[in-house]
Amino acid sequence: MRVKRGTVRHAKHKKILKMAKGYKGRRRSVFKLAKQAVLKAGQHSYRDRKNRKRDLRGLWIIKINASIRKFDLSYSKFIKLLSDKKIIINRKLLADLAENEPKAFEAIVKSVK
Repeated sequence: MRVKRGTVRHAKHKKILKMAKGYKGRRRSVFKLAKQAVLKAGQHSYRDRKNRKRDLRGLWIIKINASIRKFDLSYSKFIKLLSDKKIIINRKLLADLAENEPKAFEAIVKSVK
């Protein structure tokens, strides 16, 4: 008795082609090309989930630096003053305060000066 795997293969192909929906050209319809495209897209998405964290941290630092310049301080001096005063507040929160709550951010700056 021979083993027939038609249904399993069809299901696997269907799964890959579903993941390749939205791709251009034969990458969406030809299994071999779709599989390569889906694997490469998975590698990029894995890598970029890590890179997004780096990018956001850089953005927070830029926002803090831009806001702190109004008080005649640089970013590095401000962070040093925060650590000297033992104020533990992360950059994400500082950037959000600088952008949306300028009064609260100003209070933090005055407390470290």
